[in-house]
Amino acid sequence: MKNTREIAKEYRLSHWAGIMQERSQSGLSVKAFCRKMGICGNTYFYWQRKLREAACEQFVLPQEAAPRFTEVKLSVPQISSPETTEFGQIRIEVGAVQITADSGYPTRKLASLLLELSRPC
Repeated sequence: MKNTREIAKEYRLSHWAGIMQERSQSGLSVKAFCRKMGICGNTYFYWQRKLREAACEQFVLPQEAAPRFTEVKLSVPQISSPETTEFGQIRIEVGAVQITADSGYPTRKLASLLLELSRPC
């Protein structure tokens, strides 16, 4: 059950949220709106800050739900013979057969070639 202070705080926040909404819909600047309504500009900005703080409190993640980071170690694949394979090329070895293709070689043709090489003679 909420105590009197919590209820009063919610009431004030609700009241000032309504004032902020009214100012937004009026199209007036904050200064002009405050002058028209007889509100001190400092008071307006005080409650604006309080409303933002209250909104942020609603979105704070519980400690157990906070994002966590894990280190990921990537290994760089070793090229078996760098002197014959350039960057952007792929070399495929099936038994004694070697195929080297650049990165622009059509993948369908490469897949067909691999299928043929994998068939028993």
